[in-house]
This record gives sequence, structure tokens and C-alpha cells, in this order.
Amino acid sequence: MSETAILLDSVDKVKSFVSITRKFDAEMDLISGRNVIRAKSIMGIFCMDLSKPMILRIYEGKENEDDIIEALSEYVKEARN
Repeated sequence: MSETAILLDSVDKVKSFVSITRKFDAEMDLISGRNVIRAKSIMGIFCMDLSKPMILRIYEGKENEDDIIEALSEYVKEARN
């Protein structure tokens, strides 16, 4: 499992982010404060405060977590483990 801070501060970024995450089989969550939602849920993301960075938590899957983070690099603020 790895965690990365991301920022999705526009509708277009949310749409693009969800499109990318859906290409991977790995389970992913977005965390903001005490709220946790599936990273592949466009409706869930729009319920979050998009003005602040969120934590993307990637669980083990078939893909390498580094490949997922690289695909989402335009949204990454900082990587954490």
C-alpha cells in the first residue's frame, strides 16, 4: 500500500483523474479528513472539498503502484509510504 497527496482542483482534472484510475485493476481510495471514497467514483470525488489536497491510497493489485502514480503524475503533490 502506498499513499500520495494529490490535488484535483477543477472539473476537468476530476474527469481525467477518474478516467485514468479506471484503467487500473488496483483498489484506490481518496481521503480528505475523515472522509474516504473510492478514487474511481466521479460522484464521490465531487462530494469532496476540491480546493484542498487529498490523499490517494493505492492498495496492492496486479499493477505496480509506481506505474499508477506515474500515470497520475500531473495530480501528484508529494509521494508518501
